[in-house]
Amino acid sequence: MRLGVISRNIGVALVFNSLMMFVSVIVSICYGFDASFSPLFLSAIITLAAGTFPLIFVRKSGTPNLKEGFVVVVFAWILSCLFGMLPYVLWGGEFSLINAWFESVSGYTTTGSSILVNVEALPHGLLFWRSATHFIGGLGVVAFMLLVLPTAKDAYSVKLSKVEMSALSKENYKFKLFKTARVITIVYLAIIVVETLCLVFFSHMSFFDAINNSMSTAATGGFSVRNGSISYYHSPSAEVIIIIFMYISGLHFGLIYSSFANRSLKIFRNPVVKFYTLGLVVSSFIIAINLLVGGSAHSFSTALRNAAFQLTSIASCTGFATDNASAWPALSILILFYFTFQGACSGSTGGGIKADRICVFISSMKAQFRKQFHTNAVTRTRLGNRVLEDNFVLDVNAFIIFYIVIVFIVALLLAFCGVNIQDSFAASATSMGNCGLTLATFGSFGNYSAFPAFGKFILAFEMLLGRLEIYPLLMIFGVYKWK
Repeated sequence: MRLGVISRNIGVALVFNSLMMFVSVIVSICYGFDASFSPLFLSAIITLAAGTFPLIFVRKSGTPNLKEGFVVVVFAWILSCLFGMLPYVLWGGEFSLINAWFESVSGYTTTGSSILVNVEALPHGLLFWRSATHFIGGLGVVAFMLLVLPTAKDAYSVKLSKVEMSALSKENYKFKLFKTARVITIVYLAIIVVETLCLVFFSHMSFFDAINNSMSTAATGGFSVRNGSISYYHSPSAEVIIIIFMYISGLHFGLIYSSFANRSLKIFRNPVVKFYTLGLVVSSFIIAINLLVGGSAHSFSTALRNAAFQLTSIASCTGFATDNASAWPALSILILFYFTFQGACSGSTGGGIKADRICVFISSMKAQFRKQFHTNAVTRTRLGNRVLEDNFVLDVNAFIIFYIVIVFIVALLLAFCGVNIQDSFAASATSMGNCGLTLATFGSFGNYSAFPAFGKFILAFEMLLGRLEIYPLLMIFGVYKWK
């Protein structure tokens, strides 16, 4: 491997991180040089120096190959998390080294889990930095990697985009690398801007709160600037707005762009989008009825709004909360738990197994059942009008199995650390799915402050596994051999 190529590209990623730190410094200045000014400014200088060093002193020596590309992507993530924890460590408070690392990884992986007992105790600059890590993790690093790692072969571009963009769907999305980056950026920024304006003008939310919540929504992150998350505002209009944008953020960004560019609703003819949308609508009504019958809501409208919000939050892997879902009836919790595993659509900033893979799995099971009844028939797995290759189907099914196995292994490790089994399994599932919103005993508004240090470290590693789609990170650590 060419270390010069790797270091220069990672350096650009760190420079981007430092720029967002400087933006956070400006926010701190706007709020009267609050307590986060010095930690943020010093962190920005250190990160900028680390990023510019290889750009100045390392000679440019071509573009990365596939192996080098994987190394750049993974270590850009890890180093971003390391430098991203500096503002927390320098500020102090609840941020021990392990807590700062957990919070940083949770931000960059857009998980949204937190160790903070009192979020509102943080100064404005540091609150903005937490949301900025969502912004970087949701798109910043993604767009950066697509732009600075030019394609050597089409196959290379596809594989790299799978690492960063959770296996972008090929259907209705046949853009080149740079156009892909531009499309994703446009959609991502549009979601943030439009949602911010809607929250300010229709829900009368402060601009600071609105921009932070919008960055978390677009990144499907879940960090909030309030202890009570979205329930703090007691605003049905804000909840409806955020539901809409959480749903949009969980869709394939390329399909969203295509729909607006062509002024059509073709996106809803996509089999994955139909599966994802229908699942949300039907499940929301089932949960609403269950809440109403179970006495957890006093009116159907309230039950439906709470159901739609919590379900969309979990399905999109955002992690916002308006109600303590852990106190809901068992049926509702089971439905939410399923969507914790499924997650959002491929090509979005969401996590989880992905609705695309679930569709492929269901289709492959149908094909197997047909084969049992018609042993001589040639059965093929289809997704919409596309016939899927057998190797692709096997890879998808293997990924699902691998994903579930990791969730169980991490749950066992947490239980070994003294965490009860319910909390262990819930924390593992939400961390792997980059969801943030838990269904454990500490509830939707809880935090991980009481978790043992080793447990936090394990969960942080699992967040990275979930965000990088498992294989690339394990490859880097030598679990799989390079061919």
